[in-house]
Amino acid sequence: MSTPAQLDDSQLQALRRLDACALANAIETLQVRLRNEGFVDHTVRSLFPELAPMVGYAATVRIRGSAPPTAGARYPDRRDWWDYITRLPAPRVVVVLDTASKPGLCALVGQVHMSVLLALNCVGVVTNGSVRDIPAARSAGFHYFAGSVALSHGYVHILDFGQPVEIGGLTICSGDLLHGDLHGVQSVPLAVAAQIPAAAAAVEAGEQELIALCRSPDFTLAKLHALLARQRT
Repeated sequence: MSTPAQLDDSQLQALRRLDACALANAIETLQVRLRNEGFVDHTVRSLFPELAPMVGYAATVRIRGSAPPTAGARYPDRRDWWDYITRLPAPRVVVVLDTASKPGLCALVGQVHMSVLLALNCVGVVTNGSVRDIPAARSAGFHYFAGSVALSHGYVHILDFGQPVEIGGLTICSGDLLHGDLHGVQSVPLAVAAQIPAAAAAVEAGEQELIALCRSPDFTLAKLHALLARQRT
């Protein structure tokens, strides 16, 4: 597991002030990846769209939980994965890949586990599976991005952690910087992270100029074409 270059608090705060669409627009202008890459698809959604954007470093874990153990009453505890979480920069986002034959049948994270993660400076969970204890997480301001909601923890157990996982079509590695809000979750390329707020501001300025023209009583298509031509030079 490699530790990424950590952004300072002011840089993280600047990213938190951006919504996901503004962030995606800014990353597009920096041309560090294809426009159809870098984000989780519609199969994983925010359960608390009213919350301000989430920003944190990914702590990856693989679980399974739809079937009971073949021997004994329960699977072994893997509390060592909490030690792994603390070795990552803060704040942290727990990324849970449910590998069960029925992903989401049972949940790893509920009120108790969420409380542990909060104490470990985690700000949210992203999973293709499920979460539970929704009111408690909402009250704590803890982000849930999930494929479904479950009522039981069933036979959930940790297989391993710190390995790359794929959630909603996005490959996420341990230590990747993630951003999420009501629109969805995306990765933030660390190589250009410090440039993103300024890039977002430039995009926003151009968009507001276009919107103002469209709302103006003096709007004409000729003026719109002229504005777009000027903005693209």
